[in-house]
Amino acid sequence: MKLKSIDRVCGLSKKDFLEQYCKPQKPVIIEDAIIDWPAYKRWSFDYMRDVAGDKIVPLYDDRPVDHKDGFNEPHATMNMAEYIDLLQREPTKYRIFLWNLFKEVPALQNDFKNLDLGLSILKGLPMLFFGGQKSYTFMHYDIDLANIFHIHFQGEKRVVLFDQKQTEFMYKVPHSLIVREDIDFANPDYEKWPGLRHVHGFEGTLKHGDVLYMPEGYWHYMQYISAGFSMSLRAMPRKTGHLAKALYNIFIMRYYDQLMRRLKGQAWIDYKNEQAIVRTKKNIVRFQASAKAS
Repeated sequence: MKLKSIDRVCGLSKKDFLEQYCKPQKPVIIEDAIIDWPAYKRWSFDYMRDVAGDKIVPLYDDRPVDHKDGFNEPHATMNMAEYIDLLQREPTKYRIFLWNLFKEVPALQNDFKNLDLGLSILKGLPMLFFGGQKSYTFMHYDIDLANIFHIHFQGEKRVVLFDQKQTEFMYKVPHSLIVREDIDFANPDYEKWPGLRHVHGFEGTLKHGDVLYMPEGYWHYMQYISAGFSMSLRAMPRKTGHLAKALYNIFIMRYYDQLMRRLKGQAWIDYKNEQAIVRTKKNIVRFQASAKAS
């Protein structure tokens, strides 16, 4: 994969953000965007244990998708205090994914402010993500193709990003938001997955207080270098094509996929995984033929 380092900046104005990153749809890491938030000083594992230790949290690991799984159905649950103890004690594959803790602990909303960067943040959808050392998320993009501000706390996290133009070489699983789950994006096997030789993307490392801007519909893979957690704020896609695709994903694609899982079971999952390879091979052949012709 051909990966560029994500820009790291300080003192980014609203005008510069819109012109240099939002308009061209380029990711950026802003180092000083939240230093005036109470969360910048307060948010840690110990703080979260204190304010939400009794809350039951949904946990996910890195097992492949099964036809019996519901949409975003957790693999396990435990209370937050026990989970944080686990994170601090040893590496674990269990992650918290897309959890709106603020509905259960509204006082946490006083710990952060709006990001004044020219995009209208959806105030009702701040989501939290927790992960243990070496745990990771599968390469995916978000169902609503939103503009995302991913704010990291405690520890370090590696991110790898691709725009939607790279999809044809990434072994995307049809009728889903993921690529083949057996691809290791931390150490890709190019002999097994030759399409990845053709993709261009970005990589970077997030530390406490860093804000990562992920443009609309960006594919993202995230690996926790050390145990930590993050919050995502999102703004609606501004491009008409992305908004249309988001509506299709939300109201048609996911329900069609759920229906086919019920009707065909694991055969449907196996078929989609095979099609990911078949379609990518066709795209590679077409790309190579075009390159020779030119």
